[in-house]
Amino acid sequence: MDATAIPHTELPGSTKLFLDYLYSFERMAPFFSHAPGNLESLREAARRSHYPESRRAALVEALREDNPASAALELLEQPETVVVVTGQQVGLFGGPAYSVYKALTAVKLARRLTDAGIPAVPVFWCATEDHDFEEVRHVWVFNGACHPVRLSVEANAGGAPAGSVAPGEFPLAALREALAEFPYGGEVAGEIAAHYRPGRSMGEAFRGWMAALLQPFDMLFLDPLRPAVRKLAAPLLARAASVSSELTGAVAERSRKLQAAGYHAQVQVAPGAPLFFALRNGKRTPLGEVPNGYQPLIDAPESISPNALLRPLMQDFILPVAAHVAGPAEIAYLAQSQVLYQRLGVEPPVEWPRAGFTLLDARSAKVIERYELALSTILAGEQAVAEAIARRRIPAEIASALNAAQTRVAEALTALRNPMAAFNPTLAAALDKSAAKILYQLSKLERKTGREVLRRQESASADAARLSRLVAPHRHLQERFYSLIPFVAWYGSGLIRRLYDSVNLDSPDHILLPL
Repeated sequence: MDATAIPHTELPGSTKLFLDYLYSFERMAPFFSHAPGNLESLREAARRSHYPESRRAALVEALREDNPASAALELLEQPETVVVVTGQQVGLFGGPAYSVYKALTAVKLARRLTDAGIPAVPVFWCATEDHDFEEVRHVWVFNGACHPVRLSVEANAGGAPAGSVAPGEFPLAALREALAEFPYGGEVAGEIAAHYRPGRSMGEAFRGWMAALLQPFDMLFLDPLRPAVRKLAAPLLARAASVSSELTGAVAERSRKLQAAGYHAQVQVAPGAPLFFALRNGKRTPLGEVPNGYQPLIDAPESISPNALLRPLMQDFILPVAAHVAGPAEIAYLAQSQVLYQRLGVEPPVEWPRAGFTLLDARSAKVIERYELALSTILAGEQAVAEAIARRRIPAEIASALNAAQTRVAEALTALRNPMAAFNPTLAAALDKSAAKILYQLSKLERKTGREVLRRQESASADAARLSRLVAPHRHLQERFYSLIPFVAWYGSGLIRRLYDSVNLDSPDHILLPL
């Protein structure tokens, strides 16, 4: 089986906004500054990026602590170098697989820019200041039988930024047990344990593991909780604070325009709502009106944090960004944030959709190919997969008879309809309802026959169950549910290079990738 591109139109849960952004951008053009997916947009974004050299020098120094001896950091020092940035919350053990897919997309896009004569480096923004610890405290892996295994970390976050939380211990023994049957399971578990040490913060552990995983690609990692990084953002935060009410009003108006065009507003913002959070005593709380103004907070930028709509501007102010690699939800809220770029004088980058993969082992690929299963069928659940397999395994004589019966009955009912309609339209309507019921019963008989096939052939039933667990666990896209860790434990570190090679910058489609 070869790699297969699957349009997002065939994946459940894709929003109209995201689909139009990918496939009908002319409809989304009023809401974005650059079209995605072409080199000219990247050139234009790089050309518009006016990045002060004094800020560049401070940025390089701020990044040096977390990125020692990096060739990419040396390149970033050069005046013409731009950044391709992506990022993600600092999920346990690296979070869902798409975190890595984002990073690999950014690496490949930076290399394309460099090859086109625009020096570029990839940067991963570790979203350590996100306050939703519940979202990052667990991760799903699977064991050798492809059964999902949920791993969780316990800690009292107390409202602190998730990246600063330092658990007393991580679920390393449970991880090692889950990976035990894979060829590289022990090696991978040991590597993760080297980064997820007791007492280490979620942000530090995440950055260490991701840097090790992506080591061949020399990606830079940025922690926005670092005081030196936050100091770089102070001028932007001061500017935003001075016109906060105007900004929230502009976002509310943009949201109305999106909805009027038939799209959704990803973030609900009421006029006058705060754009900031205060970081006080290790806790992140919404920041409303401040009696003495924002200046004391601006003088201490480590004590203020932007909300989801303002955060991309902070990122694109701190870094000389030409492109931002984003997922569906990010692209949706960036449709709202674009008005903030205009009002705060920050050049918006190209919003480039990340690569997406569903990974298949040889057994799964063989089952999909043999029974001609669509990913949408697998995402519909184990029962749907089992019935699809069963239909293919019905004995030829019975399958032929069922098909012939359905065809003959449909033809007979169709032939009856016209004279019935001429005689009495009410009877024709009744015939339509009866015809639907008759054909449904024949289809139901086919499904029952298929289930009997499964009952007699345990291997087919086992194939359906295993395929569902691996490819679409709990009816979720694999990349959004599982960590990449069990795949690395299964196929080794060479998997990362294989994924990088499979990133297709010329198509936004999801890729079904046999390994």
